[in-house]
Amino acid sequence: MIQTENNNFILTTENTTYAFRVLPSGHLEHMYYGRKITLKNIDAVTEKHAFVPANSTQYSREFDHFCLEDLCLEFSSYGKGDIWEPSVEIVHSDGVRTCDFLFEKFEVTDTKPEYKMLPGSYDESGKYEHLCITLKDKFYNHRIELHYYVYSQCDVICRSVKFINGGNESVVLNRLMSAQLDFSDSGFTFTSFHGAWAREMQRSDALVTQGKFVSSTVAGVSSNRANPFVMLSREGATEDYGEVYGINLIYSSNHYEALEVTAYGKSRFVNGINPATFSYVVNPGEDFESPEAVLTYSHEGFNGMSQNMHHFVKNHIIRGEWKNKVRPVLLNSWEAAYFDINERKLVNLAKAGKDAGIELFVMDDGWFGERNDDHRSLGDWVVNKKKLPNGLEGLCKKINSLGLDFGIWVEPEMVNTDSNLYRAHPEWSIEIPGYEHTEGRNQRILDLTQTAVQDYIIESMSSVFSSANIAYVKWDMNRIFTDFYSQKLGAENQGEVAHRYVCGLYRCMKELVKRFPHILFEGCSAGGNRFDLGILSFFPQIWASDDTDAVCRAEIQNGYSYGYPMNTVSAHVSACPNHQTLRTTPLETRFNVSAFGVCGYECNLAEMKKDEVAAVKAQIELYKKWREVLQTGDFYRSRNFLTSNTTEWICVSKDKKKAVGFMMQKLVRPNTRYECFKAHGLDPDAEYHFYSFGMKYNIKNFGSLVNTVSPIHIKQDSLLEDIIAKFVKIDGETEDCLVNGDTLMYSGVKLKQAFAGTGLNEETRYYPDFGSRLYFMEC
Repeated sequence: MIQTENNNFILTTENTTYAFRVLPSGHLEHMYYGRKITLKNIDAVTEKHAFVPANSTQYSREFDHFCLEDLCLEFSSYGKGDIWEPSVEIVHSDGVRTCDFLFEKFEVTDTKPEYKMLPGSYDESGKYEHLCITLKDKFYNHRIELHYYVYSQCDVICRSVKFINGGNESVVLNRLMSAQLDFSDSGFTFTSFHGAWAREMQRSDALVTQGKFVSSTVAGVSSNRANPFVMLSREGATEDYGEVYGINLIYSSNHYEALEVTAYGKSRFVNGINPATFSYVVNPGEDFESPEAVLTYSHEGFNGMSQNMHHFVKNHIIRGEWKNKVRPVLLNSWEAAYFDINERKLVNLAKAGKDAGIELFVMDDGWFGERNDDHRSLGDWVVNKKKLPNGLEGLCKKINSLGLDFGIWVEPEMVNTDSNLYRAHPEWSIEIPGYEHTEGRNQRILDLTQTAVQDYIIESMSSVFSSANIAYVKWDMNRIFTDFYSQKLGAENQGEVAHRYVCGLYRCMKELVKRFPHILFEGCSAGGNRFDLGILSFFPQIWASDDTDAVCRAEIQNGYSYGYPMNTVSAHVSACPNHQTLRTTPLETRFNVSAFGVCGYECNLAEMKKDEVAAVKAQIELYKKWREVLQTGDFYRSRNFLTSNTTEWICVSKDKKKAVGFMMQKLVRPNTRYECFKAHGLDPDAEYHFYSFGMKYNIKNFGSLVNTVSPIHIKQDSLLEDIIAKFVKIDGETEDCLVNGDTLMYSGVKLKQAFAGTGLNEETRYYPDFGSRLYFMEC
């Protein structure tokens, strides 16, 4: 709901209120954003000003009782006394940098203007709660439009800003933030998610009581170094209790999030395009649109905030044929073969996958040009007939004849200097002519600021995608940006490269998704280097990390879960020792972690041991039975490795009749037998069947300890041990009980004791390093 009486603007969702007003001076004062309240007396929530503090500046002679430095504002700029993080920075044609945008008008509509170059949120109904506030510069004829979109059921408010040059001269826009949130107090914890390749989304908490905390990137992509999703929380907030704000950006390039505490104890948060690498020339009559910011609030802790974000992304970001479809179980060729692929090897791998229950076979890198390593052929999207003599169509037909769908890997945005494309069009590369270029993975980035390059990508990919019955595409992008320079833009426009590039990328993705709506596109950027709402506006899932180690993945996926639903997080079971960490973890744990994302496999099933293949087959069968719950249900966190030796999750079906729980420990603690599983999100009045499936364990896992119960002595690593291990398995424990939802949530189920060195039978939980369990609940 949007209320606009007397130039007081109150935006209400099911559980939140967002309020601001027009001051007599024309500035917008931010009054409140938080738990839903009744605002009958606006004066009660407005700050009172009688005199300006010493050493601060009066706004004007007419309004000499307040200073902009000590106001909670809805939109800010430099020059008139506000010295904190601004929303806009402009260099006018006369060199003046002062801005003073004041209220001109407002409009409430049930439509959403379409962005010219950027993606944004949407509603399938086509009806919106949309508020547009227009501000006009007091000294120049420029305008700012503040757009607000209310998604009531998700408790989400989206914001975007448009700058319009109404003058007769060009201006340089050096900053245009997407959202600004001012608070009258301080002491927030700023939670950001940092990392690098293979260790994405590591949660970091910083208490901000003075100064400024910034999370940002200039990598040219949203980056694994600093995800655009951040949180602000008040003291004492936990997973289930306390006040938490979640903020994200529908953007895939350089971004900026800052929380600053003022000299008067107020806090200001801004987010948007990173101004460090941005300057944009806006000519007379032209405009510039900021990316859309996504804001949510919950008084029910981080889980409450996450639920809001998850529902919003599922319903108002992801779109197309795959929006509500369950995703197939795939087998990817990369870790099984790397570049060493050929038709025979791929078909054999696919056959092994089919026997195990795989639904989609994916051929990764190495199928085109002279692509035998990462030094050549990017940009030359022609099938290598030495590897695939029957082309993509011939291989696809063989895969389809097995009863499997077929998918491929591409990296359309890149070019190797050793390629026909680069030799023909060196001007299509982002590089500074005459300067040595900084390489990344032996490749360069195509200049998507150029329409001709966009057209090449669209047409070359269309040719590939239409050449066979392709059901899935993994769209990769394996480096960050350096040497930002477009050989086609003028010197005065080089500050526009990063933004124009991502807009060009969006055009390519939008057109290809339109041409091939049936294809399941998966975004990838060396793993999670571009995991953001901009990509999810076109591709319904993203490869979360190149790191498939189960321990790392539990931490990575836990990090993503704060801002992204788990059906956007692609996760694979891989071989051990793991290819990124050389760690060995139980096969069941690798599956259990992957099952809470979009589960797939990335291992050589054709060479796995028979008992492992049998285990994989059972895993896939189990996952297919429960994947609708896991992919579409509500996800909750309990404990995690950041503060505990245990990570604990649960996913609950929309009707609350089914749920899957997950528990994993990092390292064994001797003589620690007790454990309790506690659920979230269930129907408190319903009775649930709580159970697990018993596992059978190899006697080799227990070493010489088996001799304490064996009637004959078994020497480790002997032929006798090998023979016995084939036929004798040790039974693991099972859980099986009827219990009410309220008991499961508030008390929890006390599990059978873990092995503690004094005995092992079917009543004992074998729980080694990196051990895990799945628990199932049905009513």
